[in-house]
Amino acid sequence: MDDTADTRWKTDPDAPDAAEHAAGEGGADDLDRRVAAAAMRLAAGQGWRNTGLLAIARAAGVAPRAFYRRFPGRSDVLAAVSRVADTAVLADDAPVGPDESARDRLFDVMMRRYDALLPYRDGLRSVVRDLRREPLTALAFSRYFGRSMAWMLRAAGVEADRTGGALFVAGLGAVQARVMRVFLEDDSADLSRTMAALDSELRRAERWAGALRRRAGRASPTATSTAPQGAGEPAKEPGSASAG
Repeated sequence: MDDTADTRWKTDPDAPDAAEHAAGEGGADDLDRRVAAAAMRLAAGQGWRNTGLLAIARAAGVAPRAFYRRFPGRSDVLAAVSRVADTAVLADDAPVGPDESARDRLFDVMMRRYDALLPYRDGLRSVVRDLRREPLTALAFSRYFGRSMAWMLRAAGVEADRTGGALFVAGLGAVQARVMRVFLEDDSADLSRTMAALDSELRRAERWAGALRRRAGRASPTATSTAPQGAGEPAKEPGSASAG
């Protein structure tokens, strides 16, 4: 699609005042929220592939120069949606309970993330449908997606930075990609279908992780003492990185 069409700058009359730049943590978070909301609103109404960057900037009330600094490409806009959800999850920094399993902690973290994505669901449905026609955008977004999944692991008390952590990040990414399909079509009042799918996928991931630990244990008697418990599976499915 052409992001340069109709380049004359006009702000949306219903949008907040234009932000010349975002200063500090609060300003950056606010800018992400405004851009994410505008982008998903436009995507829901006219399709993601018909939504240009200038249209998003106008709808968010952000001047092009300020918008460019933080959102130079379409993948950066999708990253903003992901950051809004991640920030909502990470805002709850309650200590991890010693009796909770990694699977239970990940279930709680990911459901909080889906709750945060709920206002954007109509737009995300359009993104997921149209992103297959934008392979370069999808590829660029995959970098942000991996970082997001790593932070969801950290939020659940699973160390994503030790040796083998990339495997757990890929595993959670595969879980997210499969559950996202359910979430986008979940019309239940309490997201019960999403909860059921997430529980099933995390249990499957836990079985994969257990099999890997047992295999590693046969190769090295000390391997199982350092592996995170029940946090991932061996590989991410091809194309499993999903928007949000």
